[in-house]
Amino acid sequence: MGILTGYKVLDCSIAMAGPFAAQRLGDLGADVIKIEPKEGEWQRHAPAGGIKGNKINVSFLSLNRNKRSLAVDLKSEDGQAIIRQMASQADVFIQNYRPGVAQRLGVDYESLSALNPRLIYVSMSGFGEDGPYARRPGQDLLLQAMSGAMLSAGRDGEAPRAAGQYLVDAVTAYCAFEGVLAALLHRERTGEGQKVEVNMLDAITTLQMQELSVFTVGGKPQIRSAEPHAHSYIRAPYGTFATQDGYLALAMPDMTVLARELEQPALLDHVDEAAGWNQRDEIFRLVREAMTRRTTQDWFERLNAAGIWCSPVYGYAELVADPQIAHNGTFVEYEHPTEGHVKTPGFPIRFTKTPARVERGAPLTGQHSAQILREYGFDADRIAAFEAHGAIVCGEQA
Repeated sequence: MGILTGYKVLDCSIAMAGPFAAQRLGDLGADVIKIEPKEGEWQRHAPAGGIKGNKINVSFLSLNRNKRSLAVDLKSEDGQAIIRQMASQADVFIQNYRPGVAQRLGVDYESLSALNPRLIYVSMSGFGEDGPYARRPGQDLLLQAMSGAMLSAGRDGEAPRAAGQYLVDAVTAYCAFEGVLAALLHRERTGEGQKVEVNMLDAITTLQMQELSVFTVGGKPQIRSAEPHAHSYIRAPYGTFATQDGYLALAMPDMTVLARELEQPALLDHVDEAAGWNQRDEIFRLVREAMTRRTTQDWFERLNAAGIWCSPVYGYAELVADPQIAHNGTFVEYEHPTEGHVKTPGFPIRFTKTPARVERGAPLTGQHSAQILREYGFDADRIAAFEAHGAIVCGEQA
């Protein structure tokens, strides 16, 4: 049994943040039902990297394991009746509709909680359910731009750079995941459900707890250097440096030790704490000059032995092949009925009694529609009528 075995989750979300949060619940054993349009969720048709797969693209595959698919037309009366009946028996309902859509479909918190007061209702949005930005598109890059984080790194005068992953989506997903677990714990103690609201703007803002507190409490402004620096609130040297054959990341070293190991005596003029802030550009240039004399591996072994925090800069190929990744079992591998052998990131949280596992890969559109509706009390004749009326799709079996 998984730690959430027995809990029923209705996942009406699309794209990344909502599906990722729901997948984490499925990984821990919850019965997650992906409720999607008859043509399939948007992410099925928008593959990241253009990788389409056989019947399921990699984007969808990566965000929807451990779920079953119910393909239903929520704009139809039959479709809305199906969801209301399911919500009356569910534990968690997740949606990230545009403002007003949940109300129009009759799946807003007020409607569903009236049917099921124990329901944990998760509403995810870009900027919040109301307010001046409520109708803006909540897209990862746009929220990164608004978050202020882009101006905490890089070179002054150059265009800010985004993170190399869908950072805001991932952080928001974990906020929702955490919110569900906390709300379920509250319900176990009190018997009452509640609404859980999560938005991307708050998620990426609160992630920067230290940085923003330095600004709001300490009054220190963000000031980027002329040379590239990885974080405006950390002393130099702090960033990545080119070597003979690659790059090495260097973090907050003891300057006396660094000067000795780099054989760069000019660094001894910058050993006090104030120099690390006020002379960042000069420090960067001196370190950059020294780093080109050796290979990444040579520098890593030498500096690591001297107690200096450093790391080679990996690409995905090096990450996947890393021995610590293998030791940790960071990736999981399984066979998917249509996509073949799948190797994908696994479970970041480990439980000694109730470990997470892959029970099923991402489903085909509507693959489990008939099975799910039988479980929620609809008989075969009514399911057949739903399909005949176009309210649902009973998809092919994998």
